[in-house]
Amino acid sequence: MSWADMAQEDELVEEEEQRELNKRMVNRSALTGEMKMSNELEKPKLSREQRDTSEQTRIVNYVHELQELGIKGELKEKTYTAPQKWMKGKGRITIQFGCCYNYATDKNGNPPGILQNELVDPIPKLFKVIIRRLIRWHVLPPTCVPDSCIVNIYDEGDCIPPHIDNHDFVRPFCTVSFVSECNIVFGSNLKVVGAGEFTGSIAIPLPVGISITFRKMDEAKRPIGFVPAPDLQGIEPLMYDVNKKKRLDSPKSEPYRRRQPFGMEGKMEIRGFGENGSQSEPRYSTQSRRRSANKRSFR
Repeated sequence: MSWADMAQEDELVEEEEQRELNKRMVNRSALTGEMKMSNELEKPKLSREQRDTSEQTRIVNYVHELQELGIKGELKEKTYTAPQKWMKGKGRITIQFGCCYNYATDKNGNPPGILQNELVDPIPKLFKVIIRRLIRWHVLPPTCVPDSCIVNIYDEGDCIPPHIDNHDFVRPFCTVSFVSECNIVFGSNLKVVGAGEFTGSIAIPLPVGISITFRKMDEAKRPIGFVPAPDLQGIEPLMYDVNKKKRLDSPKSEPYRRRQPFGMEGKMEIRGFGENGSQSEPRYSTQSRRRSANKRSFR
């Protein structure tokens, strides 16, 4: 299911419940007491296509705002990291919320994983909206509500080298992509083709967008002093009405036609193979294939 689909489904549920109330308004003449039905559907409103595109643009713009805050030193030290670039495929900007995840052994000897003694900024409100939507629409289970996320900002040709996500994070987790093209490569034996280029048994194109990865930390691995966000507790998935779902998914229905792909659309990819993962879990790598309109992609 795409990000646009999820946004539209949220609105379709509300629309279905309020359809009769929104279609007509009952007016009573003060003089005659006569009941009059007036159609209110002709009032101007933002179309779904415009609204979904605007929503995604808002997320991209917000990531740029976060980047500027990081450059100005207004985020916590470990929230924003901008390594020096010296060749193709090397270096990327990372913005981490909820925890600081160490991809490799650092200069202080800390092994890969969540740094226990480092606190970063909490998850922003806009990203919490995404998390709630992921749970409500059954993309992630309510037992695995993300309490951390990471945004990677790439220039053209940058990549994430082959790796297995650390098991300091429970499975499944989710990557939401929004704006520019890149491939995510899976396999148990990934090979280096060149600087920032890899091959594997499976390559899945992320056709549009930035990607933000949302993950739930193993409670035993959370940073010291971490406090779970109260507004991310108790989120429950929406209950499905099978008959209503069939009506909405009918190719002849107006909601179905409005849910079809258009222009800039978000995609989601779920990763994770069981609650604790396994040694056979495939490695994966992400690499940007072309420059987007704003000359950056995010993950």
